Amino acid sequence: MPSVIAIDRLSHRFADGTWGLREVSLAVEEGSFVVIAGENGSGKTTLLRHLNALLRPTAGSVRVAGVDPAREPLRARLLVGMLFQDAESQIVGETVREDVAFGPENLGLPRPEIERRVAAALGRTGLAHLADRRPHLLSGGEKRRLTLAGVLAMEPRVVVCDEPFSSLDYAGVRGVLEALISLQGEGRTVIVTTHDLDKVLGHADRLVLMREGRVFREGRPEEALASAGECGVKRPVLDSRGVRGLTWLS
Repeated sequence: MPSVIAIDRLSHRFADGTWGLREVSLAVEEGSFVVIAGENGSGKTTLLRHLNALLRPTAGSVRVAGVDPAREPLRARLLVGMLFQDAESQIVGETVREDVAFGPENLGLPRPEIERRVAAALGRTGLAHLADRRPHLLSGGEKRRLTLAGVLAMEPRVVVCDEPFSSLDYAGVRGVLEALISLQGEGRTVIVTTHDLDKVLGHADRLVLMREGRVFREGRPEEALASAGECGVKRPVLDSRGVRGLTWLS
């Protein structure tokens, strides 16, 4: 499969002089499900923010479907939809339906196309029955799915989620995970950062382990998992099925 994301020797230095990333190189295949793990401060979020120009490289390069986010941030943000850890910060609408419509409306799309995208996004995330609900009345898991629906309504090629299971209960985790797996099934590329490999690793094609702003190891989950402890990541308990036995959707 061709790479939809190509990162070459990417480094990022913050204004205070500290390095967030040091010479990170990574290729992400089109349609893959990639998990990025590492302890706090390892560079996970900093890396993700270069994919849609929320941060720009100090050195090195990033390409998303051939687009350089630093040079063409608007094109990059149409290609890459990002779900932040704090769901509340992404909710802007008075109702669930209005919130999901916000992005497509800003694109200036015709009303029928906006309505089509909103209906599709609400259906994929299981929120169609809550379309007229006020967002502040939603549960934590529903808010997380709402922000995901807002991302999906933009129809991005890549969906990036920063700690999407944080503070969610079992039902909330299942809802978000089902939506992400469905997206990959539609051919989209999914990238997830997480501290908790138990929830998602069984569905991943690749595992990237980061430490001190660098990619420490990456590869098939079964192979890369051996280095989890060296990156401050708790290794999940495996049964006889190995990594593929890790699923919350059985």
